[in-house]
Amino acid sequence: MTDRPPLDAGEILRRLVERGVDFVVIGGIAAVLQGSARNTFDLDICFATDDANLSALGDVLVALGARLKGVEEEVLFVPDRRTLRQIELLTLVTSLGELDVLTRPPGAPTYPDLRRRADRYDVGGFNVSVASVDDLIAMKQAAGRPKDLLDIEELGAIKGLRHRS
Repeated sequence: MTDRPPLDAGEILRRLVERGVDFVVIGGIAAVLQGSARNTFDLDICFATDDANLSALGDVLVALGARLKGVEEEVLFVPDRRTLRQIELLTLVTSLGELDVLTRPPGAPTYPDLRRRADRYDVGGFNVSVASVDDLIAMKQAAGRPKDLLDIEELGAIKGLRHRS
């Protein structure tokens, strides 16, 4: 089994922001930033697929030593613009923890709509776009795993509390 470093989501996010990558945080970290008490061990992002953004994201992934998660043998893999252009989902292990990168998560709207509806959060001196509670619920419904069903309940409660305030 390959050693997987503990997740340093803040540092991964900082590097993405510093490089100018256009992305939205989704998944468990997004739920936590929206107020969930959920534990998560990876960072999930959805990203814009224009060439400049693919190059910027590829630069960060290469700098983080990204490799395919669950692949123990040596495989020629370079997470550059050309590779990123061809994928919908990559599950990666980096020097800063596990990172999933997606172009169109199930249940999510198109990337421009996901980004437009996203909330902005300060995560230690810089801002990131985080999927809205409604979009997170839709993605969790599409995934349908038992843990997602629990997340939907909690996210619904968070949404209800926000509407009361």
